[in-house]
Amino acid sequence: MIKKISIGIVGIVVLGILYYTMSPVFRHVRVDEVAPESKKVVESSEVAITEGGAENMPTSIAQEEGAMANTRNAAPVVGTIGHPASGTVRIIKTDSGDVVRYENFKTLNGPDLYVYLAKDLDAKEYISLGELRATEGNVNYEVPSDINTEEYRYAMVWCKQFGVLFNYADLSS
Repeated sequence: MIKKISIGIVGIVVLGILYYTMSPVFRHVRVDEVAPESKKVVESSEVAITEGGAENMPTSIAQEEGAMANTRNAAPVVGTIGHPASGTVRIIKTDSGDVVRYENFKTLNGPDLYVYLAKDLDAKEYISLGELRATEGNVNYEVPSDINTEEYRYAMVWCKQFGVLFNYADLSS
């Protein structure tokens, strides 16, 4: 009798642990945020005056606006064993600071997932950008203003609870 009760209690505990660790895998959250506007970059040379007094357009104007300007190259999201993922990541420089943007992103959910900027794939030197807000879609994560994103090679999704890398993008390429 005591043996049956003990087995029942162990079974309930095991089922509880399995539910806690596995249930997030089956939850999908979609977010589709608009890409932030990047800084406007205007570069011009001197304006020339013609004989009639009319001004010519500057001889060299490079004007970039919208979300594609002032970004680091888009890097593909790479899943790890048991954690497939896809999409791209890029860093957008805006007037209010840098933003890490996941586009066409898709990953498995899991417990205690966070988005990091990291210098290595073991997340020994990293900056947390907060909890993973979506398992698919287009998502923006603001980078603290005192962080130089050029110092961080990877954007990654990391499971804090188990110390496991779910996916990453190599921003150095």
